[in-house]
Amino acid sequence: MSQAAAQAQAGNTGAPAPAAGSASSAAPAIPQAPVILLRRPPDWAEHEKPALPGSPAMPYHHPWVRLCYGLIAVLIALTGGLGNALFSANLPTIQGQMGLTATEAAWLSGAYVMFNMTANLLVYKFRQQFGMRLFAEIGLGAYAMLCLLHLVLGGYDSLILLRAGSGLAAATCSSLSTLYMLQAAPRSYVLKMLVLGVGVGQLATPLAWIISPGLLYNSDWQNLYLFEAGLALLSFAAVVTLKLPPGMYIQAFEKLDFLTFCLMVPGLGLLIAVLVQGYSLWWLDSPRLAWMLVGAIVLLSVALYIEHHRRHPMLHTRWFAQMPTIRFVLGAVLLRFLTTEQTYGMVGLMRSLGMTPDQMHPLFGVILGGTLVGVVLSAITFGVPQMGRQILAAIALFATAAFLDLHRTSLDRPADFFCSQFLLAVGAGIFMGSLMLTGIIQGLKHGPNHMLTAIVTISMTQAMGGLLGSALLSTYQTHRQQVYSVALVAQIDPSDPVVAERLKLQNQIYGKVTVDPGMRVNQGTLQLSQLVRREASVRAYNDVFALTAAIALLYLLWSLGASARVRQAAAMLRAMTRQSSDQAAVAAATDGTPQREDAQESAAEPAAPADGSKAAVPQRPA
Repeated sequence: MSQAAAQAQAGNTGAPAPAAGSASSAAPAIPQAPVILLRRPPDWAEHEKPALPGSPAMPYHHPWVRLCYGLIAVLIALTGGLGNALFSANLPTIQGQMGLTATEAAWLSGAYVMFNMTANLLVYKFRQQFGMRLFAEIGLGAYAMLCLLHLVLGGYDSLILLRAGSGLAAATCSSLSTLYMLQAAPRSYVLKMLVLGVGVGQLATPLAWIISPGLLYNSDWQNLYLFEAGLALLSFAAVVTLKLPPGMYIQAFEKLDFLTFCLMVPGLGLLIAVLVQGYSLWWLDSPRLAWMLVGAIVLLSVALYIEHHRRHPMLHTRWFAQMPTIRFVLGAVLLRFLTTEQTYGMVGLMRSLGMTPDQMHPLFGVILGGTLVGVVLSAITFGVPQMGRQILAAIALFATAAFLDLHRTSLDRPADFFCSQFLLAVGAGIFMGSLMLTGIIQGLKHGPNHMLTAIVTISMTQAMGGLLGSALLSTYQTHRQQVYSVALVAQIDPSDPVVAERLKLQNQIYGKVTVDPGMRVNQGTLQLSQLVRREASVRAYNDVFALTAAIALLYLLWSLGASARVRQAAAMLRAMTRQSSDQAAVAAATDGTPQREDAQESAAEPAAPADGSKAAVPQRPA
């Protein structure tokens, strides 16, 4: 996905060049590695040349061929997104059917994120040296084989391998679908096609919730993996049948790249394990989490140290220390964090109230429509000058949606979330293209050798933002639920007439079930405690919505302040440029030698002759 964004930005002739003053704040220049062509490139026309090595060329296609490229792009994007989306939507069902604990279920999510994130370290250089189609065939083929293997074995080990393969396929499909979408229109529409290519993958999550009830008819979980295998095989056949145009292939890999990769993969894996297991094992109660965090810090520190001192690094560590990069990373993580108000907050509240996927079917239909509206609006209005405005609009929509979800009760149902979740889905559909192109521009300011660093940064901010959002919000919700539960239990006094009447009613419910009075009292008390936990959970989710609303509002104010400072600096620069132009014009008018006023006046009057006669006044020509 990010690699295609790099091609779109580099190939967009209308993109503005970096400001001249930006060179002073740039990282120290790092020499580029010598370019070694592995294949003789075809004789392209100027408008057909690929923007970057490894990117496909942009030749002319007939309209029906462009349509086929667009349809294949949609298929590939949905293949990459639906695998994890179907698993997340049906996780309680899968967990119950396989008898998995919460810790074992968390490892499944961690395997997907780890392989999805680390695959982006390989895919950029792999496509530069071997081409994107080969990587796509490997990823999609392995994904399809693992789906079929899990259908045969049906065990926990095969399911972990399948989740890892799904992460690898998602990293492949996100880039490949955008490259196919760029071929679906002329080069003048490259930025709009970039937004569409990125946005189609966002439709997978609501679509998975819509189709899940039909796939799990009669609780037949094998249908999920048959569907995944079918999508992977269809995408594999489409990629082989209609190939991308050839590109320029260069020698990209170095020996130290594999050492960095071998350090980064386990380091990121341990960090992801801490985030996905922290909620289940609880952060401060498990020494295993501390040791995993220590291992992650050591491995990642060694990898970054090696990269910092390389002549041709894969990751440019100096770029991360610049203030624009720090602001971009924080903003990207916060944007993904705010979207978890939907995937964790709303979904978690509905599940705690007993709502099943088929009951949430209309709600996710609204979310699907909102995401589609956001993607289309972003594509229509997309451009380099509009990127900041689109991100501000997305943040404002996130804040509005969170404020609308405040003060929820146990009587709320999916229909009560239609308005807020539609706004949140529109914001999620708007910001992704602008965020990606912003990161690519930040990297291209320092040269093409920073491209892989920018790609990995975008991938990590989105993955880590989602993990941090789920981990922090779930921790906060659990803490607030315990606080509210203790407070509500403290208010229940059996001597209170209202409480006594409620306990009596609860006992009468079980009168036809058991004749034992003691058991009826115990069951009534247990039922009342379940109601207390439900109300405490609803109040805790309201606090989650309040927290996300506050973060979104503060982020919006910070972004508006930064935008105002940028506009003020631009106005000052224009004023200084105008003043310099005026001074240059005055200097040119005086031939570069300014004179004093008295000297000019004396020069303007003719000098008196030495003999005292009047000076001859020059006559004005007729």
